[in-house]
Amino acid sequence: MDILFLSVLQTGGKPVPWLDILGIFLFITGFIVGLGAVTVIDIHGFLGRKSSYWTEATTRTHKVTKPLIWIGLFLAISGALITYRDSGLSGIPLLQGVIAGALVLNGLFLSFYVSPYMLKREREGRAHELLPDSLQIKIAVSFVVSFAGWWSEVFLLVWSLVMVM
Repeated sequence: MDILFLSVLQTGGKPVPWLDILGIFLFITGFIVGLGAVTVIDIHGFLGRKSSYWTEATTRTHKVTKPLIWIGLFLAISGALITYRDSGLSGIPLLQGVIAGALVLNGLFLSFYVSPYMLKREREGRAHELLPDSLQIKIAVSFVVSFAGWWSEVFLLVWSLVMVM
């Protein structure tokens, strides 16, 4: 059994770059977890703009998606640090770092401003009420930052793997 397993891993005498594999694996895993959760909560939020049912569903759903988004961001950043460990902070790694910084700031706004507001309303029995227009506008801007940021990160990783590495 061990011989069969080792034969699958043969690389023509070339050493297996396990650290690179780990870095890219964590990078992609972060996108799967984080971007998946972002997509779920963004769809809920979009539906909740004019619907009391979906506003309440968004309040409940964000309790699951919020930690998943942070886990995804942590995994993606960890993967980036490993993947780009020899590249230095220039070019694509720099751009991805700036975007990751914007995603962290966006996440802090959502986690420490929007989330407590929604949870307070839930405790008060008002989770079904539509959010005020001023907050909906801020959340819509946050959605654009999130959507553009996460998908730009994915594109830049693909670009880096195909064109640079």
